[in-house]
Amino acid sequence: MKLSIRATAITCALIWAGALFFVGLINRYVSQEYGWWYLKLVDSIYPGYIAAFGVKNLLVGVGYALVDGLVVGTLFAWIYNKVLSCGCCCCKTEEKKES
Repeated sequence: MKLSIRATAITCALIWAGALFFVGLINRYVSQEYGWWYLKLVDSIYPGYIAAFGVKNLLVGVGYALVDGLVVGTLFAWIYNKVLSCGCCCCKTEEKKES
């Protein structure tokens, strides 16, 4: 069974950006210690994102996370589909059985 590249990319983007968004919100409004090291890690990866207590910085990070998730999800699904249909004799046999 092949993965839908579009669906995988969108799912990865939403999960990654959503995780960053919710950790950032909890860090800002509930406990400033919650997720601090996670936010600092993201700060070191994404240029322009600062793990400070600002909504603008959080939105910049979420934007980066959306793009990052789309790229990683696309690459993952594409590689998975390529490995799944490698072209060997056993893959060709299974494709004939599914038809």
